[in-house]
Amino acid sequence: MLVNSKKMLQDASNKGYALPSPDFFDTDSVKSYIKTAEKLNQPLILAFAQAHDDQLPLELAALIGKYYASIATVDVCLHLDHGQDVNYIKKAIDLGFTSVMIDASKESFEKNVEITREIVDYAHKFNVTVEAEIGHVGSGVNYEKHENTDSIYTDVAEATKFVELTNVDSLAISIGTAHGVYKGIPEINFNQLIAIKNSVSVPLVLHGGSSSGFDNLQKCAENGISKINIFTDFLIGAMKNIDESEISDFLQLKNCAQIGMSQVLENYYNIFNLQNK
Repeated sequence: MLVNSKKMLQDASNKGYALPSPDFFDTDSVKSYIKTAEKLNQPLILAFAQAHDDQLPLELAALIGKYYASIATVDVCLHLDHGQDVNYIKKAIDLGFTSVMIDASKESFEKNVEITREIVDYAHKFNVTVEAEIGHVGSGVNYEKHENTDSIYTDVAEATKFVELTNVDSLAISIGTAHGVYKGIPEINFNQLIAIKNSVSVPLVLHGGSSSGFDNLQKCAENGISKINIFTDFLIGAMKNIDESEISDFLQLKNCAQIGMSQVLENYYNIFNLQNK
């Protein structure tokens, strides 16, 4: 069933588990993610990133996502990941996305608040939930050592003020992860996570979950993260299963890729403490 993220994230926040949020990029990935969620009888936040618009136009992503979410036997939120500009995000809402992220984290605090507030005011008219980011989650390619990251870590006081000023529904924070493939092992600042969790009134989100370490991510779920974004690990899992399989035609290759992605998602459902659901 197609829903927004309000209840599923609040439940996760209250009960101490995290929901996986995999990015889809075609019909096969959507089917793989939803089939896995149905197998485990778990909710899913199905995400489409603006950065993938060149592979899958927003209009088509909305059609595919809405169709498969609406026939799913579990709750599925169709979420726009890392919306970069106001017009694109509003278009996603108009097309039927039930949750959107505005990522103005590279802007000044004041500009981030202004842009986020505009999206919140528009989205809430349509019962669409809004995620924003305070601090900045950088790129994993800079992560040879912890001090080499281009991330900007989230300040507790700014996070608290940001939520109050924007009325945002969930907040992505920066505590040591990065997007993409790491050159080293990320160092997660769990003390900062706990401090933010104790200070803000909305569920918290972690970006850059891929390759962050299973123990790290499980501990994040236990200490206040309610949604963890994953993408790169699905590509790696798909290729791993393809490489380990005997493939004689293209349809077998597609099937192997789907199986590989399903295995990655099932593993993350287990790691993120969904048994607490």
